[in-house]
Amino acid sequence: MDFHNFFLFVLTEFALSASPGPAVMLVVAYGITVGWKKAIFAILGILTANAIYFTISATGLGALIVASHTLFSAVKWLGVAYLAYLGLSAIFGRPSPITASRLDSRNSSGWKIWFSGLTLQLANPKALIFFIAILPQFLNPAANVPLQMIWLAAGSIIPEFFILVGYAALAGKMQTIATRPSFARLTDRVAGSLMLAVAMIVAAIQQ
Repeated sequence: MDFHNFFLFVLTEFALSASPGPAVMLVVAYGITVGWKKAIFAILGILTANAIYFTISATGLGALIVASHTLFSAVKWLGVAYLAYLGLSAIFGRPSPITASRLDSRNSSGWKIWFSGLTLQLANPKALIFFIAILPQFLNPAANVPLQMIWLAAGSIIPEFFILVGYAALAGKMQTIATRPSFARLTDRVAGSLMLAVAMIVAAIQQ
């Protein structure tokens, strides 16, 4: 694979992964509520979804989804609904992955946390657009496409893993303060409001 294209792809992926979005918000929320080590399960769920998107992109199925207004709208509005659910649940103090004031959230199993990350990323149309519309621009159709996809997958998943772990670690440092009764509800409202803002951004996405 062309090194220049690969380097540009890694830089693009790095910038997108470091930018606050639904995935970062979820990881930060878990870092605050259950600690950075358990937040890694959410990160693995997010990256599992990315691997699925790479597979969809390689098979051409993703292009069909983007081309179909109905399918794309379904993915988008499912994502909006899930993000809105997370945001409203946190604001009203209901159990959810980002509700810091609910002590029962600390008992979430690794499997549930992983599934939450997987669901969030699969329902994120921004991720779909990236893997279907942007990723092919870094491919050389005259070369070995499967091998290029493997390289690009590695160049995407590995940097994003360490970026998200960094977010989780920073959030974990605030866990003791953020989950105190006097601060937990404020944490809920801030996290919930940010998640609702992300939902509105996703809702505004056009094909």
